[in-house]
Amino acid sequence: MAKAPDFTKSMQDMMANFPVDTSSMQDAFKTQSALNEKMAHVALSAAERSTEISAQWAKDTIARVGELTAQKDDASGYAKAFSDFANASSESAAEHLSAFAEVAKKLQMETVDLLMSAGKDMAADAQKTAEQATRQAQDSVKKATAATKS
Repeated sequence: MAKAPDFTKSMQDMMANFPVDTSSMQDAFKTQSALNEKMAHVALSAAERSTEISAQWAKDTIARVGELTAQKDDASGYAKAFSDFANASSESAAEHLSAFAEVAKKLQMETVDLLMSAGKDMAADAQKTAEQATRQAQDSVKKATAATKS
């Protein structure tokens, strides 16, 4: 049975003849890491604020339930307590949902700002890399031209 040839040395030699500048990859990785860190901070801040709103809403509701369950002198007292509870719950829901909407709005604005900034940074990095590649290509052409004339 024939053995498959080992191309490891051939591949290493071929790759050595095509050197690659990894600095642009490292820069891209750093840029992406910075963006991820900022996005995580924005998301965690929104989650923290949402949790605070939810906790406050729950505390308000529990306090109102305590008022609702207090002993009353007659049936009309219970009806009034339930009516008051329903009205207060409705108002509370509107307030807390508005607060959630503000958190979502702020999150959206911060996310758009981050993405716009990241887009500008990536465009600048791409331009810098393209300029560097152009210079390297021009240098290679000059060297090749000089070598063929000699």
